[in-house]
Amino acid sequence: MAKLIPAAERLVRARKLIQQARALAPADGLGKWDLNYIANVKDLLRQAKDLIKFIELTPSATVEVKAEVKKIYAEIEQVSVEKL
Repeated sequence: MAKLIPAAERLVRARKLIQQARALAPADGLGKWDLNYIANVKDLLRQAKDLIKFIELTPSATVEVKAEVKKIYAEIEQVSVEKL
């Protein structure tokens, strides 16, 4: 059975994945048209979304945690627009 990860740890891990996506650089010759680069960025952002998608639905989530989740979703969207 999978180990449960607390919401606070999920938020931290999601932010790390977003930072990794921001740090990725496209290949020199292809730029934003490098399919491997696009796939890597999308995968990191998907992993970040998967970590936090059910936090809002849990009854133990506080208002502050829910607000933090919304901020992370906004960051994911911003990185997606910037990088892709």
